[in-house]
Amino acid sequence: MAELDMAAQKWNEEGDKEFNNGNWSEALSHYTKAIELATDDAEKGLYYDNRAAAYFEQGNYDEAIEDCNSVLKIFPNVPVTLFRRFLSLTELERFEEAFEKNENETIISSYSNDTSCSNDTSDSNDSPHLYIPLQFREISDKYIKEKVSQIMDLAFNVSADQEKRENAVITLLRLTRWRTDAYEFFIKKVGKDDEVICSAIRIVAELCKNNVSRTNCKSTMINVVLPWCLMDIMNSKSTERVNASQYCLQIILNTYSGMNDEPDSKPDEVLCEMHEEIIDKYLSSLLDKIENETTTGIARDALIEFITRNIHYTALNWAKKLIEFDGLLTLMEVASQCQSEYCNSLDITSSTQTITSVCLTKIDENLDENDKKRFFNIINKFIRKNLNSTDVECHVNAIVAMITLTFGPFNVANTFITEDGFDMIIVKFWNENDLLLQKVICEFIYVGVTKYDEFIMFIRESLPILEKLFYSEDPSNLDNLTSFKSIQVRAFVNICKMSKFEEIKYFRAACMFVDDEVRIFVWLEICGQFLISPQRDMRKWAVAGLSYLTFNPVVKNTLIEDRQAVEAIIEFAKTENQSILYQVDILLVNLCSAYDKEDLIIEKKTFVDRFYLKELIQVADNNVRERQRVLAHAGVTSALVSLAKTGSENSKELIARVFHAICSRQELRKIVIQEGGTEALLLLALNGTDKGKIDATRALVYLALTTSPEVAFPGQIITEVVQPISHLLNPERSINERCDALTALCNLASVNNSIREHIFKTKYEKIERCMRDNDNQLKRTSIQLTNNLVSCRKVAFQLVEQRSDQLRESMMSSMVDDTNENIIYTKKELAGMFVTLTAASEEACKKLIGWDFWLIYLRFLLNDRHNDLQHKGTEITLNMMKSAKDVAVKLMEMDTIMEQVKALSKNDTMQNKEIKKLASLVLEAVAEWDNIEGNVEGNKSSDSTDNTD
Repeated sequence: MAELDMAAQKWNEEGDKEFNNGNWSEALSHYTKAIELATDDAEKGLYYDNRAAAYFEQGNYDEAIEDCNSVLKIFPNVPVTLFRRFLSLTELERFEEAFEKNENETIISSYSNDTSCSNDTSDSNDSPHLYIPLQFREISDKYIKEKVSQIMDLAFNVSADQEKRENAVITLLRLTRWRTDAYEFFIKKVGKDDEVICSAIRIVAELCKNNVSRTNCKSTMINVVLPWCLMDIMNSKSTERVNASQYCLQIILNTYSGMNDEPDSKPDEVLCEMHEEIIDKYLSSLLDKIENETTTGIARDALIEFITRNIHYTALNWAKKLIEFDGLLTLMEVASQCQSEYCNSLDITSSTQTITSVCLTKIDENLDENDKKRFFNIINKFIRKNLNSTDVECHVNAIVAMITLTFGPFNVANTFITEDGFDMIIVKFWNENDLLLQKVICEFIYVGVTKYDEFIMFIRESLPILEKLFYSEDPSNLDNLTSFKSIQVRAFVNICKMSKFEEIKYFRAACMFVDDEVRIFVWLEICGQFLISPQRDMRKWAVAGLSYLTFNPVVKNTLIEDRQAVEAIIEFAKTENQSILYQVDILLVNLCSAYDKEDLIIEKKTFVDRFYLKELIQVADNNVRERQRVLAHAGVTSALVSLAKTGSENSKELIARVFHAICSRQELRKIVIQEGGTEALLLLALNGTDKGKIDATRALVYLALTTSPEVAFPGQIITEVVQPISHLLNPERSINERCDALTALCNLASVNNSIREHIFKTKYEKIERCMRDNDNQLKRTSIQLTNNLVSCRKVAFQLVEQRSDQLRESMMSSMVDDTNENIIYTKKELAGMFVTLTAASEEACKKLIGWDFWLIYLRFLLNDRHNDLQHKGTEITLNMMKSAKDVAVKLMEMDTIMEQVKALSKNDTMQNKEIKKLASLVLEAVAEWDNIEGNVEGNKSSDSTDNTD
């Protein structure tokens, strides 16, 4: 046995020599013989370690790992072996194994505690290839940085193998969990590159998608994904990053709950119960982030929206758990925040209040009766606590929370509003003369008046407050002047809004629009100042005020001269939240006078009637064209395009009115097209109220009448626009509207045969109905469109094939002798349509020649006393004669037709010499067919003779 061990030791020494000379294969052979001969486990462990080093240097990492594992079975936690195994695993990109926390901590702690190790390699007992520096952490740090850089390059390489990318991201997640320096290096390398960060988030989402085992990995999801997405990545002012993070959150929740991307997907109750602890932790993390003061406004909105989207699922039971986890109080804190630098502990956006109100509504809707009581009690306690406080800031929070509740679960707000004494609380707070408090009270009154008509008592208490402020003198303190005026604007808008209530007529403010023109222009100036103010919350009040003031024609003309104000209105329409966009729509309608005289905007009708403005509106507006021009050149189309994507059906109707008013001006249509108005108009023409769709369609018709169709309706739009335009062909529309629609379709049809076929296939019945109308203008225009359509060979044949009865009816109705010029012109248009049809389709000619009535109609044209009809009859005959042999033969057999043609060819007295020329061409065609026939017969005779011979 001893001899074998001595032999093994000699082979090992030979292996060391070859190793030091870089001869890896020879070293491997010697180490292998040493392993085979060794009987002592300790010696064998050393030989395995040496062979692992040789394999590593040779690049055979799998074999190196196997030998390292053999060593570790004999000597667990050997730092050198662990480190070599670590390096081999990372070279093979087996990152999951390489970065096991316990193993790497063992390497670090072992070297840190090993005082016997030395950099001196002169000791013969220490093989050089076993030497690993004491500074493992330094080596590891450098290696980690290099590896993180390589991993990131792989993870964010969209062309790389998907599985490798996923492994790379898993490695990054593991590294950032146990190596702070790796996380810091990752953040430093990523920097502020939103595209890279969003890519990382999406990869995480794909990793977790439908993969519970991977999502459930504590090192990946619980300790990495949540803090990484919520605390570091989602907390951003980048909308793209926030949206990507929100998507990732939904994917993770879907994986745990068994949902998918389908709209009707629901959580699986079994899975939700199995993962209840994790899902609860998930919800708690969301709430922690929502109430965190460092969270950005858009991130907070996204988190609340995420909860709202999933709150109705019974299996999740989040509505009840929000109460249990104090989540309702968290949402109430958000609901009580106002956009003021003086009273706002959380960052919020202009949409936060609306988003929170929707969430509170969804919670209330998904609770049973017992939990509804808890819901109300928690909110009641929150409101009362703030109302009873001596701190004005708490009073502000209470009123703001009430505004949010009024938008949301109104049954809760209703209890406070209708409760005895609440109106007195409002009066009390108003008398505190705190400007911020008075602002939010005005907003609360506005919300109450806007949404609910039943609060008469509350409104009666509010009116004196508003009127007193309305007529108040400016404060002597100039520092408070702007704030004071901002409250006055709110009061002004509220009084206008309250015009729907009978009580308003008893107040002096109601006389403002009748006999106080000076004050009207004072309000115009104030609203104009706030319209361009940096105070974003005041812009909506300025727009609301102007939406009332601009019913006065003089105010319209004054406002349109303020270029800065006009630009502000347009920019406001593009960027602000939906809570005020309807007022922007009304303001633009007023400036364009884009309303029917008897069809005023419903919301403003009472206001107009109350203040005797209807007479002013109905007066001839001589400046409307100039106002429309100014708005168009200021970019109103781009604003309308933005507005068309949001808002209610009523809002879209107002936008369509403005579009129609602008497009009615031919010189402005080019601007509408250049700024993308066509697509917006198509959207409005297909969706919204009936009137809104008609106005948008009329605007599309205006564009089609005067602009090249390829320019006005690029790409697929040219096909899609046919449908709404055809709606104007319905009998209830006016003659002018129907004629314009037909002309617009005619222009579209001029583009190519594909459009002609589409129009004929989908809308010809409506066109034909117009052709049979008693109005000659409408009939003539529909024939002109048909004339364009039949220039397509397929359409020409299909018309004759499918609509033969209708064509006969048209021909019959035109065969009357009438001196009326309009009727004669219509007859000419119909004949012209047949000229085009017979020239386009040989198949159509074959069909026509088989009609008995066709001979009568053709003879009628050739005999008509009007040269134009004779000309078209002759041209039709020539087209048919040239179309096909069998058609020509049948024509030649029609003696009456041929006699008329011969007579026309010899008539030297007719004014239209072209008719004689065409008739001669018909006869020449007859001669050609005869010649061909003669040659054919001669050839047949010759063939017969040859055969006989």
